[in-house]
Amino acid sequence: MTNMSLVTTFILLGLPHAPELDTLLFGIFLVIYVLTVVGNLLILLVIIVNPHLHTPVYYFLTNLSFIDMWYSTVTTPKMLITLVSPEGSPISFPSCVAQFYSFHFLGSTECFLYTVMAYDRFLAISHPLRYASMMSGRTCAILATTTWLSGSVHSAAQTTLTFRLPFCGPNQIQHYICDAPAILKLACADTSTVEMVIFVSIGVVASGCFLLIVLSYMSIVHSILKIRMPEGRWRAFQTCTSHCTVVLCFFGPGVFIYLRPGSKEVVDRIVAVFYTVMTPLLNPMIYTLWNKEVKKALLKFKDKVVYSQSK
Repeated sequence: MTNMSLVTTFILLGLPHAPELDTLLFGIFLVIYVLTVVGNLLILLVIIVNPHLHTPVYYFLTNLSFIDMWYSTVTTPKMLITLVSPEGSPISFPSCVAQFYSFHFLGSTECFLYTVMAYDRFLAISHPLRYASMMSGRTCAILATTTWLSGSVHSAAQTTLTFRLPFCGPNQIQHYICDAPAILKLACADTSTVEMVIFVSIGVVASGCFLLIVLSYMSIVHSILKIRMPEGRWRAFQTCTSHCTVVLCFFGPGVFIYLRPGSKEVVDRIVAVFYTVMTPLLNPMIYTLWNKEVKKALLKFKDKVVYSQSK
């Protein structure tokens, strides 16, 4: 058994691309990464310093921004290194395990958080008079803590199942991150049972969360249709549009990679860019462009910074 566990370092091969595009892609993804971190950090700061935004919906938005900031940090820097390393980016076995766990921990937590955010919108629109009492600060804290703990447990199970397998052969990962489909192909043992368990666990979590989100929005649409004033309908519709958009951006590529039969390495790596790199960037853009309160708070925050610098 000892002779079968020889791999101590993996090589991340990165995105499939022509070598002459290295510099261009490096520049593009570096800019995206910086904008992602700055954008999500700005949302965090604006919500924290603005008392008017200390409400449940923005409490969950701070959690989302925090997740996206680290989600991008877990994946993008390694991708950038693969773009400037022709032979790929080496990553030690423990670091690969850590990245795998962090990646699935943040992804699972975000999945659960989208469900909680949909539930929050359902209560706000369908039960406006009871909303404040039903979504108290204590309830928000419990829901947020539950999402983080659930994501941690779900990721720990997948990480344990994956890395208890022996790795003794090739060490080149056909990806820019340590992810299950690419890593399982390097194991020196039958992975069919592990693949099935991971497939089912991700399927149950993703489909369960998505079903709850759909049910929440079906109830929301039913409540919106009962609103007589057109302005009220439009306001209620606007509050949900941004959330629906980011949910589709997150679930679409994830379902394509993890829940479809078979796996094509090149396609998987390209599609993975959408939910590992683009979605964390789109979230702050969507929530600021479609949210008047956040835009006003951002402008006030900018004015405060300018005023403090002019003193």
